[in-house]
Amino acid sequence: MSKPNRTWWAPTAANARRTAIGATAIGLCLALASFYVWNSPGSPLAPAAQLTSASQKTALENHLEAKKANLEADVKALETKLANREAALKDATGKSASADATIQDLRDQVAAAQGAADAAASARDKTAAELASKGSGDNGSSAPQSQPAPVTTSKPTTKPTSKPTTKPTGKPTSTPKPPATSTPITAPSLASLINPTSKLFGMYTQQAPFNFATFDDTATKVGETPNVVGYFGGWDEAFRPAAVQAAWKRDTMPVLTWESRPIGSGNDKIVEPGYELPTILSGAFDTYLHQYAKDIVATGLPMGIRFDHEMNGIWYPWAESDGSGKSLNGNNPGDYVKVWKYVHDIFEQEGANKLVAWIWAPNIVNNLPKTHKTAEYLASLYPGDDYVDWVGLSGYLRPPYVDNPYTFDFTFGSSLTQLRALTKKPIFLAEIGASETGGHKAKWITSLFDGLAKPENSDIIGFSWFNLAVTSYVEGVRATNDWRIDSRSDTLAAFVAGITTPGNGYDLTPIAKP
Repeated sequence: MSKPNRTWWAPTAANARRTAIGATAIGLCLALASFYVWNSPGSPLAPAAQLTSASQKTALENHLEAKKANLEADVKALETKLANREAALKDATGKSASADATIQDLRDQVAAAQGAADAAASARDKTAAELASKGSGDNGSSAPQSQPAPVTTSKPTTKPTSKPTTKPTGKPTSTPKPPATSTPITAPSLASLINPTSKLFGMYTQQAPFNFATFDDTATKVGETPNVVGYFGGWDEAFRPAAVQAAWKRDTMPVLTWESRPIGSGNDKIVEPGYELPTILSGAFDTYLHQYAKDIVATGLPMGIRFDHEMNGIWYPWAESDGSGKSLNGNNPGDYVKVWKYVHDIFEQEGANKLVAWIWAPNIVNNLPKTHKTAEYLASLYPGDDYVDWVGLSGYLRPPYVDNPYTFDFTFGSSLTQLRALTKKPIFLAEIGASETGGHKAKWITSLFDGLAKPENSDIIGFSWFNLAVTSYVEGVRATNDWRIDSRSDTLAAFVAGITTPGNGYDLTPIAKP
């Protein structure tokens, strides 16, 4: 038999095992409790290092909270300061913008003044140069000329007509400005201008209609106020509204001689590259022409345009031929009429024809080449009544005098006959004058007014006088032709007598002589 398995503290083996298990469980519970007590932060038995860490954490949190509060206060202060600065900056920016605008405006004014000064100086120098260098012309033609210059083709050696050699360009000695007025500028209707109830007396002077000093001086000597002022313009110039405005401010009709070439071209220059009639017809100037017409419409004021005058001569680049069958400036037969209609149609598109009296004005036929003297040739250059409001003539009395009776009929008779065969339109002697050379001027002026007073010439509604003195070459001889109305006392007296004769039809405003 085996020994029983028991200990001294348990009577049986089973009890011993139960007792050992219970003791072990109790020991584990005590160990867990001790561990909790020793490691709890709030326990008085907790380790010193642990307590110190918790205390530091609380202090740091308090410090950070305080710093955060201070920073938030600083942010609010900075935001307030920034708002104040932004308001101040906005105010300063507004003042700066205003100051900048003022400065820019002053700069613009300075630039405009400088530009005006430069333009005035250029115009002055150009005018002086033109007066100093103008060359010879042909009898009966109005075209001012300069001294001969090299050109690609030469002019015929026999000059058919004589022409004044300086044209008034209308360019002012100072910058033109629209007339200052507190009331709108008014003018008669175009219809009443085209069909006037009294005769017209016009003048060309060097500066009118921008400067009326010479114009008014001559008018005062005549004792009558002209009701037409003539001036010239080229296709390198924009429309100049100041000319039309200044004229109508004086109740004077402006008539522009509009040349399809640069205004500074000398009248001995027949060839103008880039201004050939076929070039115009190609549309090369369409933008310019449309803008010119628009600018006329913008004024709302009527005017006359004598476009590419003296087209039956041989001295301008818009002439078709030289009288011997050769083309001038690359032009073809029929091109002149085509160009006239082309330009007229562009003005119609822009509404400018409601303000423009179109003046078709050839040269007197007396001394033209034989082929150009005929009625058929003149007719080939006429655009037709639908495109013309007045027909006119350029004609001068000047040397050389060959079997010349110095009369109105001799100067204008043959040309008037051809005009009347073409149309019944009113006739305006668009550019006329007489030279003092030879001593025939006063007699010719008397004949002029006698001829205009004849019933058969009642369709002549007036004339415009080329009122300048010009030095030029005539058949190689340098001479001065004084075209002015007041060139001599007997000339002036003849003119005054003619224009003031009762019944002559000039209803002009008298001027009291000083």
